[in-house]
Order: sequence, then C-alpha cells, then structure tokens
Amino acid sequence: MEVLNNYQRKKLDESNDEEFYSEPKFVYHLDANFRHYLSNIYKNEISDYSTVLDLMSSWDSYLPEEKKYKKVIGHGLNKQELEKNKIFDTFWIQNFNLNQEIPLDNESVDYCLMVAAWQYLQYPENLTREIVRILSNQGKFIIAFSNRAFWHKAPNIWTISTEEERIKYVRKVLITNGFNEPKIIKKFNQPNLNIFNFLSKDPFYCLIATKE
Repeated sequence: MEVLNNYQRKKLDESNDEEFYSEPKFVYHLDANFRHYLSNIYKNEISDYSTVLDLMSSWDSYLPEEKKYKKVIGHGLNKQELEKNKIFDTFWIQNFNLNQEIPLDNESVDYCLMVAAWQYLQYPENLTREIVRILSNQGKFIIAFSNRAFWHKAPNIWTISTEEERIKYVRKVLITNGFNEPKIIKKFNQPNLNIFNFLSKDPFYCLIATKE
C-alpha cells in the first residue's frame, strides 16, 4: 500500500545516487554509543546459524563477531566499501531508488537489517513488500537510524518531519505492507557537563518488525 505522495518522495538532489556514493567513505556515520546499542540488539534478536541480509550497507555491519551465521549477504552502492566488509559472504550493488526488486529467492533470508539508510528511500513501500517476500516465516526486519543524514539526498518526507514523525512514518510503511506491529526502541544519551562528552551523542531509534 502506498504511503507517500509525489512531493514526499522528492529530494533536493535528484541526481543519480550512484554518483554521490562513487567515492568510498571509510568513516563511522554513527557514534560509539549508537553502534554499541545496535550490536546488542543484533546479539539478542538474531539466532545463530541464520541467513542475514544487510541492506544499504557499508564497510562495517555492526554484527557481533561471536555469533555463528549461516550466511551474511551485503548490499550497497559502493564496491570498495562492501569489499572491505569482512563479514559478508557475498554482496551486490543496486540503487533502490531506481529499482526495488531484490535479486533473492522467496523466503531465503531470516533477518534483514537496515542502518541509517531508510532516510534515503524514495519508494519504501515497494522495497518493504520485497523484503516481506524474501524473509522466511517469522523473519525479522531490523531498522535503525538516528537524526543524521546527507540531507540533500533524503526525500522530503524525512527532511520535513520531526524525529517522532519519522518513527511513525516507518511504522506506517511496515504495517501497511506486510509486517506486524513493530517493537520500537528509543535511547537518548544524556550529555553531562564535561565538554568532551557533550559532543557526539546520537539518539538511537530502532524498529523491529516480524513478517505477518
């Protein structure tokens, strides 16, 4: 079911995303607290010997190394970044704003991950239905994001919304396109008066949805 209108799908920079991501970015876009929360969620949510798909990924997937995986599949837009991600068994490159069809078999994935990436999707409804198709029975979709983005590459729905509205928007796309009511996790680090701790405190938002 469609959730967005044409205006909400538009973004400031409509040039091909592959151009923007052509140069590798070997940096952490999220702070250590955020990465720690995320790895803990993966530790608790992902069963051993599962097939995991990390969509719109980079050179680090934040997956706990002590887990045993059946297979970890990566997807993204920059080949050099994906090649550097040592946890991937295989990966492919695809621009989801041009083509939302995922080249994987029905029910072939147990967990689908998306970190700091939903904010760039112009057709999240189509992609969500594809994720439902490829997820196994009771498969989970784990989406995490903060309040950061390359704003010129994010569609209007993201840039004009408050942080709370963004959670509601992601939830609406999920529950209208094949997922059960998601579990929502929010964490905020209270900065203390120490100037060094005051910097770099990313809010953490995560939605965990199970296939209907």
